[in-house]
Amino acid sequence: MPDPATLAQAVRDAVPFFTRFLVGFDGSNHTAQAPGLANHAAWTLGHVALYLHRGAEALDRRALPAADFIEGAQDGDAERFATESVAYRSVPTADPGRYPTWPRCRAIFESAADRFVHSILETSPDQLAADVPWGAAKVSAAALVTRQVFHIATHTGQLIDLRRALKMPSVVG
Repeated sequence: MPDPATLAQAVRDAVPFFTRFLVGFDGSNHTAQAPGLANHAAWTLGHVALYLHRGAEALDRRALPAADFIEGAQDGDAERFATESVAYRSVPTADPGRYPTWPRCRAIFESAADRFVHSILETSPDQLAADVPWGAAKVSAAALVTRQVFHIATHTGQLIDLRRALKMPSVVG
């Protein structure tokens, strides 16, 4: 049986590995894009936060927080991401007006990570073993958690590439 505490800890452990690469981003460069790279820091935070919330929704059945996301919209504002501007296959823009301020980007991500961890901890081993909808498929809730950890890791790599392309200082080593 899947263990909620172990799965929640895996998410908790992934978060600081991701956020350590946010050092040096701020309101002046959070939407800076590099040639040949798809995503910028604001988009990445919004994207990962959106899918952490969607994962939590599959477990806790609570809606996406309206304080953090404008559902179905293309343009966000200083306080919220637009779901369609950070969804899978969306195209980031360098326009900072379409994304929250950098402190809000960070806060929205942290809130999403906290919610996802909390939703895992409130889920029983039997519920984690059961299938939940994810896109057009169904996966076990436990598999959804491990997919989310991998998703965070994937975007960590993108942040590392972005930092290198923007000639930001190394974070590790």
